Amino acid sequence: MTDRTPKPIERRGILLVLSSPSGAGKSTITRAMLAREPSLEFSVSVTTRAPRAGETEGRDYRFIARELFDAMVRQNELLEHAEVFGNFYGTPRAPVDAALASGRDVIADLDWQGTQQLKQAMRADVVAVFILPPSRPDLEQRLKSRAQDSEAVVRGRMAKSADELSHWPEYDYVVVNETIADSVDLVASILAAERARRERLKGLADFVNRLRAGN
Repeated sequence: MTDRTPKPIERRGILLVLSSPSGAGKSTITRAMLAREPSLEFSVSVTTRAPRAGETEGRDYRFIARELFDAMVRQNELLEHAEVFGNFYGTPRAPVDAALASGRDVIADLDWQGTQQLKQAMRADVVAVFILPPSRPDLEQRLKSRAQDSEAVVRGRMAKSADELSHWPEYDYVVVNETIADSVDLVASILAAERARRERLKGLADFVNRLRAGN
């Protein structure tokens, strides 16, 4: 008997990138998306900064020395890298390439500089979402309430936020983060729609041909 079960449509993975000014919610939304979408993988960045309270090596970041970071840059092992508030961050190339090639989706939270570099390196794979705060007072309150930074650092982040906000037109989608639940719903909808894009379904032509042939 001939097996008439349709073969699944092959699809290349998506690199879903969330950006926002510090405190606007990109990291919180990223964690919520990972909890909601079991098949979604987190791109663990490398950084030269020290771990914050509650952060875990290999889960939140890989915390490395500046010398190792510079070596990774020289050897083209990073898809993007940038200096942010005196510390260096980068996205390792190998795990992202492997995931996308096998059809697995990856999520990353990056600043606008990193997102620009990712688009230059792999534009067809990147879906970029910019997270906006509802207001500047709300953004400042969120920065203060997370109690991770000194008052001076909070002032510095607020001063830089105007420049960060100016990069919203460079993104594919914009989400105003009124509530985390609504924002996560919207980002999940974006991911679902992007997964169904015709150009991402590399096995679609074969699938349609089988349907036309009655298989």
